[in-house]
Parts: sequence; structure tokens; C-alpha cells
Amino acid sequence: MHNVTVGMEFDVLKENNNIANENYEMLKDHKVVAIDFMGSIGAGKTALIIKLAEKLRAKGLRVHAIAGDVTGADDMTRMVDSGLTTTNCNTGKECHLDANMVHRCLHGIDLDSVDVLFIENVGNLVCPADFPLGTDMRVVVISTTEGDDMVRKHPDIFIHSDLAILNKVDIADAVDVDPQIIVNDYRKLTGGRKDIVLCSAKKGIGLDEVISCLGL
Repeated sequence: MHNVTVGMEFDVLKENNNIANENYEMLKDHKVVAIDFMGSIGAGKTALIIKLAEKLRAKGLRVHAIAGDVTGADDMTRMVDSGLTTTNCNTGKECHLDANMVHRCLHGIDLDSVDVLFIENVGNLVCPADFPLGTDMRVVVISTTEGDDMVRKHPDIFIHSDLAILNKVDIADAVDVDPQIIVNDYRKLTGGRKDIVLCSAKKGIGLDEVISCLGL
């Protein structure tokens, strides 16, 4: 039974990767830069995407977002209210987006009218790590409100991402967290080969650095 379970898991991950490759090629064909934003509930992914999109639109880039969540349309509504065109993607009971869900969304988007696609993954620091979506980059967003041990507790998602963002640094003192501990843990885990940006989406801190790290 154990071997069967491992085999089924391998098949699921293999099929996800195959579809992710299809997504990547589709996005490249339409010259769309796609970013997967992973992170826990309350880390500030939605606010960050909204603020980044505003800056990119000011530069003349056409931005679209996919708002991933288990149920509901709250994040999509916030994005649309900010002026960001958005596609909602509910996962049902799944704790992450997968490549097939994104694939279906892509077929409903006019990709020729999009320069940058932000994909907001479901709030989770475990499951999304194993399911690439076919994006150019994977970003993990955490916040000071989650404590200073997030990198130590959830190393896989940081290993499987290209960039880390530590959000809500403006209230670090109020929640008794030293951002430098998180930065040091991240640099130790990644061998200093990946960037981590200290950010506050609410205050506008670090947004230009994030955009630079994303190559936008």
C-alpha cells in the first residue's frame, strides 16, 4: 500500500509539472511575465499585489491577476476595486493552486492584452511548494506578525521560491519581532544566493526593490 501511495503522488506531481510546462510555453508565446505569489493567510499578498500593480500600470504595463482562494471572491473584489483586472480561482477543498487550475484560467484571459500576470496562491506555506504553475518566478511572502521563526519552520517553500518578501516591517517592533533574525535564517538556508526584501505594502516600503528583483 505504501508503494502505491508513493506512486500515485509521483504521478500527480509529474502531471502537474507537465501542465506547468504547457502554461509556461503559452505565457511565453504571448510574451507575458508571470509571477506566483505564495504565502500564509494574512501575510499581505493581496495588498502587495495591488500596490505592485499600481506601480507597474503607472509605468505603462498591462497587469492582470489570478486570485486563488479556497472559496469566495473577497480578494478578487479588493483587486478589482483597485482597478486591477482579475480572474477568480476557487480551489474547493484544495490548499493550493495547481497547474491545471491555472491552465483553465489562462484560457479565459486575453493574454495578448497582458504584460504581467500576478497569481495569488492560496494562503499556505506548505502545499504550494510542490506545485509549480508555469510562472517565470515564484515568490514567498511572509510577515512580521507571523513571528521570527517562519524560515526555520517552513524551509521547503523558501527553497522552492526565487524571492522572499518580509512584509509588515513597519510594525515589527509592535509585534516584538527582529526582521534581521528572519533575514539571517533565510540567507543561511539559501546560502545567500537568493534575495529577501523587507517591505511594507501598506506604507509603500520596499516596493521598488521588489519590482527590481522581479525584473519589471
